[in-house]
Amino acid sequence: MSLVSAGISHQSAPIEVRESVALGADEFSSALGDLLGRTNVDEAVVLSTCNRTEVYAASSEPESVNLARWLCDFRGLDFGYYRDFFYHLGDRETVIHSLRVAAGLDSLVVGESQILGQMKQALAHARHFDGAGPVITRLFEHSFSAAKYVRTATEIGANPISVAYTGAQLAWRVFSDLSSQRVLLIGAGDNIELITRYLADIGLVNLTFANRSRERAEALAERFNGRAIDFDAIDNALADADLLITSTAAPGSIIGRDALAAALNARQNKPIFALDLALPRDVDPASATLDQLHLWSIDDLQEVIDSNYQTRQDAAQAADAMIRDRAEQYLEWVDSRQATDTIRALRTNAHDTRANVVARAKRRLARGESPEAVIDYLGNTLTNRLIHKPTATLRQASGHDRQRLLRPAEELFGLNSNADRETQNDSTDR
Repeated sequence: MSLVSAGISHQSAPIEVRESVALGADEFSSALGDLLGRTNVDEAVVLSTCNRTEVYAASSEPESVNLARWLCDFRGLDFGYYRDFFYHLGDRETVIHSLRVAAGLDSLVVGESQILGQMKQALAHARHFDGAGPVITRLFEHSFSAAKYVRTATEIGANPISVAYTGAQLAWRVFSDLSSQRVLLIGAGDNIELITRYLADIGLVNLTFANRSRERAEALAERFNGRAIDFDAIDNALADADLLITSTAAPGSIIGRDALAAALNARQNKPIFALDLALPRDVDPASATLDQLHLWSIDDLQEVIDSNYQTRQDAAQAADAMIRDRAEQYLEWVDSRQATDTIRALRTNAHDTRANVVARAKRRLARGESPEAVIDYLGNTLTNRLIHKPTATLRQASGHDRQRLLRPAEELFGLNSNADRETQNDSTDR
């Protein structure tokens, strides 16, 4: 069983490509079923976040698996166009990549911790829908353990860095006095909860929450002393928002250009600062052309992130070295597992052969043959059957292949080499 992976991320594709490929939480089960049913994949996990969509798979025929093509087919996309945005990884590279992703080393914000929870959710989805078997499960659990170790042993996780945290930093830079600003937050997931916590810590108090589930919006409003509105009241609420923050799992835009234009008109062109943390984007990208609308997407946070990058670089380098050591541990487990499978198959084959020959010997005894003759038959037949395949393989091998097989055969079966036999003969002669 070999590992393969493919995906796109903020490092390989712009946001418009990532949002086309991204999968919603309600698509995981159908995606896994389609992948396992239409390809030579035996186990798989699908990970889709605001910055990446990746597929990790285990297959006995990895050379025949094209995960990028499958994902494009599943999403109804032209593989020819999207091909160059994907990265494709084999065994060792897949292991290292998984560990780096879990530790936050491959994230837009180096060292962020949110991705670890997202990977745990992805594995839980895969296990629930019978997608993750022992190889993939062990890979992800090993990645979680490595991420915990890296965060303990380095400064990579010393600060609460995340996309949400970076968004809160940006809002703090934009407004000199956050306490007087009115904020409309759309969504009720981790990003909204985290950014609300950060904004509250730096003094922002005028909060309005909207979500498709009114109950979840009310829960956030109660927790942060805000208010909740119905989802269909968002357009009317835009005119009161100085800061708009949105992060939903909607399959497309939920805030159109016309609604924002009307809101700006009602505000007499007082600006709106909008932070769209969703993928696909919640705010129609065409809205960026509106005067007095200052719109940031996830990719636009890079400037803020870069200002903090250098301070985390040393920790990231130390973490990378640890990750590679941990990757070797997983690969050693894979090797031992493959050896165990081979040993099990060898023992099963030997036991089956023995049972067949013993049954034949018993029938000979029942027919009245002498025990001595049956014992000779049993010994000769069992020996011939057990050594037939390896000896036939050695005889049929060409010169180069035969030399390649001889030394492992001698080691496996405990045979003496020609030199050893000559030494023993010399000793016997003396």
